[in-house]
Amino acid sequence: MIWKTARMATLGLCVLMLVVAGCDKAPKDSGKLAPAAKKEHDHPDKGPHGGPFAEWGDEEYHVEFTVDHDKKEATVYILGPDAKTHKAIDTRELILALKTEPLEKIIMKPVPQADQGDKDGNSSRFVGTHEVLGKKMEFEGTVSGKVGKTPYSGDFKEKAEAHKH
Repeated sequence: MIWKTARMATLGLCVLMLVVAGCDKAPKDSGKLAPAAKKEHDHPDKGPHGGPFAEWGDEEYHVEFTVDHDKKEATVYILGPDAKTHKAIDTRELILALKTEPLEKIIMKPVPQADQGDKDGNSSRFVGTHEVLGKKMEFEGTVSGKVGKTPYSGDFKEKAEAHKH
């Protein structure tokens, strides 16, 4: 019993030393690095459809959020690293979580764009409807989904100049 406790204490101390020593490489995550650690962007602040971005991965994907208040409909476009080129992904749905009162979760379904080379099973456009989208406001939230087996999630925030009410 004493040996087990001593071994566990030694293991804990080793782990603590590794954590304190650190590592000079930043981990790859879903765009959640501290602001100082993020690399400089060489793309516009708005997407080709005029909406704000959420970044997925290490800028592997840019997810553009747009809203049509009259239709009470949101459209999310999946773009590549350049934030301009549509990039179709193979997934059945995305989740749009809006920071509203109350919080709203909207399922976004694929609507392939033939003119962008999307094919059945792959889409660069996802659409969802909800009553809250009819409200004229600057939305912010999170878009999440899976590409293959890799989960992604990223935050976006509309600015007053991003669209006209």
